[in-house]
Amino acid sequence: MHTRKQMKSDAKRVLKQHYFLFLLLCMVASMIGGELVMSGTTRESMVEEMTPQMRVTFTDSIVTSFADVVTDVATGKGEDRQRQIRETQAQYAERPGQNGQEIFGRSRGVFAAVVNKLTSGAYLMMLLVGIKSLVGTDEVAVALLLLGMLLVLLLLQIFVVGVCRTVVIRLFLEGRCYEKVPGQRIWFLLRVKKWCHVAVANFVTGMFLFLWGLTLIGGIIKSYSYHLVPYLLAENPSMKTLDAITLSRRLMKGHKWECFVLEMSFLGWDLLGIFTLGASDILFGTPYKMAVMVEYYAQLRGLGIQGHVEGTDLLNDRYLFEQANKDVLKNEYADVNREYGVLAQALPKLKGIDGFLARVFGVTLRQKKEIQALEEEQSRRFLLEYDKKALDGRIYPTRLHPVPEKRKRKWVVSLNYLRCYSLWSVVLMFFSLSFIGWLWEVGLHLIADGEFVNRGVLHGPWLPIYGTGSVMMLLLLNRFRRKPVLEFILAILLCGCVEYFTSVYLEYVHDGTRWWDYTGYFLNLHGRICAEGLLVFGIGGMAIVYVLAPFLDGLFRRISPRLLIAAGVVLLTIFTADQLYSSGHPNEGKGITDYQTRAKVWEVGKG
Repeated sequence: MHTRKQMKSDAKRVLKQHYFLFLLLCMVASMIGGELVMSGTTRESMVEEMTPQMRVTFTDSIVTSFADVVTDVATGKGEDRQRQIRETQAQYAERPGQNGQEIFGRSRGVFAAVVNKLTSGAYLMMLLVGIKSLVGTDEVAVALLLLGMLLVLLLLQIFVVGVCRTVVIRLFLEGRCYEKVPGQRIWFLLRVKKWCHVAVANFVTGMFLFLWGLTLIGGIIKSYSYHLVPYLLAENPSMKTLDAITLSRRLMKGHKWECFVLEMSFLGWDLLGIFTLGASDILFGTPYKMAVMVEYYAQLRGLGIQGHVEGTDLLNDRYLFEQANKDVLKNEYADVNREYGVLAQALPKLKGIDGFLARVFGVTLRQKKEIQALEEEQSRRFLLEYDKKALDGRIYPTRLHPVPEKRKRKWVVSLNYLRCYSLWSVVLMFFSLSFIGWLWEVGLHLIADGEFVNRGVLHGPWLPIYGTGSVMMLLLLNRFRRKPVLEFILAILLCGCVEYFTSVYLEYVHDGTRWWDYTGYFLNLHGRICAEGLLVFGIGGMAIVYVLAPFLDGLFRRISPRLLIAAGVVLLTIFTADQLYSSGHPNEGKGITDYQTRAKVWEVGKG
């Protein structure tokens, strides 16, 4: 078995090769469940030192707030709890510079408001008061809220949080042996139809650990005995729950103390995470720990197979730990070689202005049968290239997985993002996404402030900055759609430029009036853009390019061309009229342009 030093060296090599993917995986998993960020020996001692934003997990602050609110209401202290919630929120909302937590955006921002209400228990209290108004008594309201919240939390814990760790482990395992790990591998449990099975298996394991935890010492020992269950399910998701638990116990026999020492060796990284306010955990510590623990599982798995430990015959995903022989791959992917030879022929090229627009911007003046045929061929080739990478040993060969994976190519074609958008489809896309952006901002303010605010400079239900940014991503970044990581980075840069210079232009035209101000947000630039917003734009941009835009375009293609053009003309006419009117009478007021007033209040407070 490799030494800790060797395992950590191997883990660093793998992490370096797949750094951005693994970083993104751990960030998403941590936001969903929290256990990846704080897994380790110092978790409990560090929780109290973390900011509320860092503790928003299903198992920490939300559950704590829920328990506190329900307990106080049930014991007749509901009014005291409401007063405490108001005081806590007022403290969170202090002007920048007083609470010392601005780096996490705690004092300002829609996300901060939502987080503060979650951690203070405000949402739970609002829900409880609403239920009480329907049923009439505190007792029934508490009972209904308790049952409802427990059911929701239980379902989320089982089918989302519980599965998330197994998915992340699977992708880390594939990264050990292969040059590339496609992002779409996060859906492997759905493709083998084992998502629910893995969810239930993790839940049952958790229940066993909970019961053992009642004995204290037994809980600590069993936490290491059952340590490998999510790893075993990542390799073989069809493994029965009790078989996975039993095999984990057998593989961990004689290695519990060793595993404890390995976790303790991360203590330095945990301390560094405290001193850097969690930055080192996010950027390196968390993915590094996961990579090391995956190496440790591979070592225990190898020892178990060599020692003929009972049950290791269930560890049947051989090519997750070694690359398949070229002859095996050629036999399994024989059709790929035949079909791939056809790709030597160049794709049919469109001529004229349509050809130029299609190649450079992914847009055409009108939808043609030739373009639709070209899109289908591009999609087929894209899927074929995926299989070619498996044939060349660059990615995990899904056809050799013990549990057959099924890929419905027709569904992929229907959401083919390697498509060309017609001019009028782009017009309707602009208005659709402008309206979605308006709903997003109105909804966030409704949640954070409890009131409706018609956001934006214009008076209509649209925020053109969202539509413009989305269309620009589709057109200007057309050539980068095959490279999701690069697309994500460029989407952030593009949206950041659009938002920043739009802010400058609006202030110049409207005598310094601001329709948004990120002063006090984490990593903001002149209050015009901030890291929080750019991250949302980047994630939203990926959803638009790869899912939403193809879906909307598929709907628009079902509309007759005449009706499509008529709808576009009507919307453009109304939008132009709104632009002309708003140039002289912009949409202003509370929650829209009162940032200057807030700034003056802060300045007075400082004086």
